[in-house]
Amino acid sequence: MALSSFSINTNMKHFSRGLRISTAITLALASTMTMGNANAARTDITVGMQLEPPILDPTGGAAAAIDEVVYANVFEGLTRFGSDGSVNPALASEWSVSDDGKTYTFTLHQGVKFHDGADFTAEDVKFSLDRALAETSTNAQKQLFANIDSVNVIDDHTVEIVLLARDGNLLFNLAWGDAIMLDEASVDDAAIKPVGTGPFTFSNWVQGDKIELVKNPDYWGEPAKLDKVVFKFISDPTAAFAATMSGDVDTFTVFPAPENLAQFDADPRFNVLLGSTEGETILSMNNQLAPLDDVRVRKAIAHAIDRSAIIDGAMYGYGTPIGSHFAPHNPAYIDLTANSQFDPALSKELLAEAGLADGFTTTLKLPPPSYARRGGEIIAAQLREVGINVEISNLEWAQWLEQVFRGKDYGLTIVSHTEPMDINIYANPDYYFQYDNVAFQALMGAFNTQTDPERRTVMLKQAQKIISEDYVNGFLFQLAKTGVANAKVKGLWQNSPTQANDMTGVYWED
Repeated sequence: MALSSFSINTNMKHFSRGLRISTAITLALASTMTMGNANAARTDITVGMQLEPPILDPTGGAAAAIDEVVYANVFEGLTRFGSDGSVNPALASEWSVSDDGKTYTFTLHQGVKFHDGADFTAEDVKFSLDRALAETSTNAQKQLFANIDSVNVIDDHTVEIVLLARDGNLLFNLAWGDAIMLDEASVDDAAIKPVGTGPFTFSNWVQGDKIELVKNPDYWGEPAKLDKVVFKFISDPTAAFAATMSGDVDTFTVFPAPENLAQFDADPRFNVLLGSTEGETILSMNNQLAPLDDVRVRKAIAHAIDRSAIIDGAMYGYGTPIGSHFAPHNPAYIDLTANSQFDPALSKELLAEAGLADGFTTTLKLPPPSYARRGGEIIAAQLREVGINVEISNLEWAQWLEQVFRGKDYGLTIVSHTEPMDINIYANPDYYFQYDNVAFQALMGAFNTQTDPERRTVMLKQAQKIISEDYVNGFLFQLAKTGVANAKVKGLWQNSPTQANDMTGVYWED
């Protein structure tokens, strides 16, 4: 019994010692793994946005927030915009143009699949473009496709686009979010469950809160570096500041409160990304609504506006004055701000000429962005000084789209047009500000068929002058890119050549 007792005690000591060694090794490994995880770069990101998209199909709505979530991330087109504004191959690997400039033949990448597993082929190109061209199309930029005569399938990976006339804009037009490729089987649900070919797949949408995307493991091209992207919707500038400071949001690609940028810039935890956008911010006027149908009245409004006061008061100095609907960074830009310099006395004279010496009253319907809400208060005060009274209505984004953009039920509004080089919208008399100028329409028609760069530049300058001298809208400023990001986030676009939050090259630095 004594021997047995000794053996048991000795074995227990050996077991206890072994347990201590094993425990120590386990703790050491756990510590190493913890340190490794702590040092590993993150693979998820939360992106703050002020506006929530009403739908997620960029071919079915005009809201910039749609493309800001899905462009290049979920959906792709034959071509795409790069961060520098260049037009690059996307689902089309290459293309050729016929001698007469009217037939483009595109070669498609092979092995591309939609997120639902379906193969992407030339049939999908034909379906997507025919759908955009159809009389029943709800595409907000239907004019992009107006010069397409037919789309012909040559084989699974070759498609031909035949034009009615030569078109120097086709590759540019096909890079817009409105020209993305859709899977016919999933198109009916694209507004709420988008299925594309991009490096991220749609995962979840908690309306009023967030949209989640996850990495596409079967992506045909260079895979994304992030495993998950969350777009978080925060409309209130104060809440946006708090969320960014606390780290609940990793980046706001356009921060809604420019007055906070200096504070972020002084904090080493953040980078402030200042750049340019395609966002012409305008005081839009309903050109078919009296008395705004009188060019003298529109001119009076333009001269009643002090752009500098709006840029300083609403944007804290971030913005470039414009005198036409054209981006100052474009090589064809001309400075026409002198056409509508601040001159309240001239405004009063013009109103008197128009029989409105006692002024008039109209509506000013404002969407949610802070540039619109803050700028609207300043503009209302400036117009009041010349006898124009405005009744301000603050609308939610869906209301603005319904009443103003689609319903044309407004007198004045403020909005930033963030589509790239979109002066052609003034050639559409049914567009929401309802400008109808046959000469301008003819000019843009000729521009679309012109391929000589020098002639195109001349035409763009003529177009800028026409709408500036017709005082179609009050041209305010070019929206600046005012981004804020965690200093460890890399790969974000500094400029915005199109309305997109492209996450395809974004990553965290160790």
